[in-house]
Amino acid sequence: MKKLPIGIQTFEKIINDNYCYVDKTEIIHQLIDNGTYFFLSRPRRFGKSLLIDTIKDLFQGREKLFKDLWIEDKWDFSKKYPVIKIDFGAGIPKEKVELNKKIHEILKVNQERLGVKCEFETISGCFEELITKAALKYKEKVVILIDEYDKPILDNIEEPVIAQQMREELKNLYSVLKSTDAYIKFVMLTGVSKFSKVSLFSGLNNLRDITLDERFATICGYTQNDLETVFREHIAGVDLEKVKVWYNGYSWLGEKLYTPFDILLFLDSPGKEFRNYWFETGNPTFLLKLLKERRYYIPELEEIRAGEELIGAFDVDFIEPAALLFQTGYLTIKEKKNLGDNIYFTLSYPNLEVKKSLNEYIASYFLFNAGMHQRARIEIYESIKEMKLDSLRDIFFRLFAAIPYQWYIKNELDKYEGYYASIFYAVFASLGYDLEVEESTNRGRIDMAIKTDKAVIIFEFKVVEGEREQNTALEQIKNKKYYEKYLSSGKGIYLVGIEFSKVERNITKFDWERVNSGG
Repeated sequence: MKKLPIGIQTFEKIINDNYCYVDKTEIIHQLIDNGTYFFLSRPRRFGKSLLIDTIKDLFQGREKLFKDLWIEDKWDFSKKYPVIKIDFGAGIPKEKVELNKKIHEILKVNQERLGVKCEFETISGCFEELITKAALKYKEKVVILIDEYDKPILDNIEEPVIAQQMREELKNLYSVLKSTDAYIKFVMLTGVSKFSKVSLFSGLNNLRDITLDERFATICGYTQNDLETVFREHIAGVDLEKVKVWYNGYSWLGEKLYTPFDILLFLDSPGKEFRNYWFETGNPTFLLKLLKERRYYIPELEEIRAGEELIGAFDVDFIEPAALLFQTGYLTIKEKKNLGDNIYFTLSYPNLEVKKSLNEYIASYFLFNAGMHQRARIEIYESIKEMKLDSLRDIFFRLFAAIPYQWYIKNELDKYEGYYASIFYAVFASLGYDLEVEESTNRGRIDMAIKTDKAVIIFEFKVVEGEREQNTALEQIKNKKYYEKYLSSGKGIYLVGIEFSKVERNITKFDWERVNSGG
């Protein structure tokens, strides 16, 4: 049985040490045939580094490594190109002096490997000299591969001034690619985020972004077919439908994909345990701060409609939450539509792992008390299972009551009307419930509905300033007859109206009743 390549980013090691390998050489060949300058954005742990390393070995003519792969008889291995590889994966520079030192070290390693020496001391001068001298020495144009091109910026994203400094230093490096075009055979940059060309690639107008190019949608990641063929020895006895719900679902306008790191850890786990393997590799703290700062209505994460300009790029000067969520892998594309001359995308969670894990973080962060939230989750699950809605009211009342007064003042949560509904949504989503948010009926839009095997619970939320309004939240559900669309479901239907007071900063009314539906 071949081994699982968990965390292995070296193509040679995978091939020579008997690891499973998903053959990407056909799509790599197609990419190389399509141009010279390419950029690819994918979330962390998606196989970008292995892709870069595979391309490196291909251009270096390492024929033995590609035996029995698709490209074996379709590539001229007699031609060997000088390869400059720049990888910002290691280290976290916190000021531009550190970054410049790191870049000089990377350029020095490339000089030694290629057997050339740069005389210029500036970064741009040394990089340009390295490219031209390598091309002249080997009498072939140069291949330039840049992995994690944006990491020095993202590592400092919570410090805008430092992040901007990192951006400018990297811009100085990448600007060389334009002036050395005559010496370049192929360029590939990969990273998590797509920064605008103006801010980071000024003048490099021929850099082609293949992030949303359907032809290259599966260049990283595993398809369902990959899982069932390459890893067939490892999936014996596995519930593939459940695996698909938990871990599949990433899409860049092509076939749906698994994150390699995610599915490999699942396959390697004792008893094939369903856990949040990918989610645990990142820290969404900055994202949570951004969502709170922008007073984001968390239930909208179920379905975000965005134009190309929204998900296409962002910069440290202004970060749009939807763009950051998409590029970091917490949201993915569910649908693409052409409306006139414009293209729009529908974004949502890629899978159950991300939906549960992200909302668990959000709920704990917004409630201020992670420990209390964790304890309450079990009680909430049991209350929903047994349909003890009075108990559900008491649990949420305790959660809101435990939030310190200073937390409201510091974050102006009393002015954030979506805050209360966002907490309810995040708690339920973190438990894996099937939720419908802002679902349209012929009489209006339902705030939120939970669908279980036996019941549908319809929620309406209202925030009141002072005296209670005459038309209560529960009455609004009944008057609008939001429950009618579920009458044929055969399930019990429950209506829950919840009112919050900005003055008391808690639930002031929690009414519910069951609708006779034959369920």
